[in-house]
Amino acid sequence: MITKNILHKNFAKEKKNFKIYKDFIGLIKNSNNSELLKSLGLKYKYNFNKKKILKLKKNKSYRIFGMGGSILGARAIYDFLKDRIKKEFFFVDNIYSKKNWNFKKKNINLIISKSGNTLETIVNSNLYLNKNDKNLIITENGNSPILKLAESLKAEIIEHNNFIGGRYSVLSEVGMVPAILMGLKENKFKRFNYLIKNKKFIESLISNVASIISLLKRGYLNSIILNYDEKSESLFKWYQQLIGESLGKKSKGILPVISSMPMDNHSLMQFYLDGPKKSFFTFFSVNENNSKIIKKKNLPTTHKKLINLDINKIIKSQKEATESIFKKEKIPFRTFNIKNRSEEVLGELFCFFILETILLGRFLNVNPFDQPSVELIKKETKKILF
Repeated sequence: MITKNILHKNFAKEKKNFKIYKDFIGLIKNSNNSELLKSLGLKYKYNFNKKKILKLKKNKSYRIFGMGGSILGARAIYDFLKDRIKKEFFFVDNIYSKKNWNFKKKNINLIISKSGNTLETIVNSNLYLNKNDKNLIITENGNSPILKLAESLKAEIIEHNNFIGGRYSVLSEVGMVPAILMGLKENKFKRFNYLIKNKKFIESLISNVASIISLLKRGYLNSIILNYDEKSESLFKWYQQLIGESLGKKSKGILPVISSMPMDNHSLMQFYLDGPKKSFFTFFSVNENNSKIIKKKNLPTTHKKLINLDINKIIKSQKEATESIFKKEKIPFRTFNIKNRSEEVLGELFCFFILETILLGRFLNVNPFDQPSVELIKKETKKILF
């Protein structure tokens, strides 16, 4: 168990790793001086007027423009807590040559770009912004194309603090402004101060980092997420960027792969079980009570025992069967089972994965806060286009 909301089993029992514990204590001691870590907790001061944001809550539909860390966190929040959100959000997060969006003529737009130079966000803003739209823009201070766009649109500007990288920004303005517009309580996501005093959380975090380090030393380089919750797909898209961009440097790193389960039993599972032993796995599921029920109609007699079973029971059975086979095959895996959907749970998951990533970066001796190779692609694209 990580917290009362998150049931968890680690890969294996590891001896207490005092080096990782020391790194964690050092990280926490410096948290008062680290604005990035402050953004995970209640002490963080937002660069927006909440009353102004709340005035926009009356709208029923919103569009968020961004790429990578500027939008993945907000989408993770929306999808994970969708049953509680009574508004419609469109996430414009890629460029398409022919896609037709079903947008309204008058919209509230939230345009997010840390650098103010994100090509895809600039292109989509050109394609889809309308004259009568209301626009909010989150970006860094400076002389950028997005800031010039803000001036021409007479948009309200919210400063994106330059000390918070995009993939770490979910609990800053970047994720919390959308959360407020969704009708959620932004302070409930802020679990950092509680978690760093929670003995079970600290033990689970350090144990997980120690296990992953042990696996990396033995040549396991792929982190495969076996996701049994369709509303968590976006959460793991966020995780994928967090791990990939933070740790993939100096010919080191972990390749994060998301598998949609149980669908991938029929495509990738053969490879996972019988292919090269280079991967470790995370089983992820959420307890749900309200799912569809199997009816007698169109059911073969061979499957009559399924009558009146809910779909979640079937998915759970498939998950337990897969875990059993993984144990027999001695394939390394850990499990996360979420007891309920809430801002608190999501805040705890964000904190866990962020702290895990930073500690893994220390072991790998890489800077988990930059992304030099991504910048290379951006520069090369500019050479071709301009």
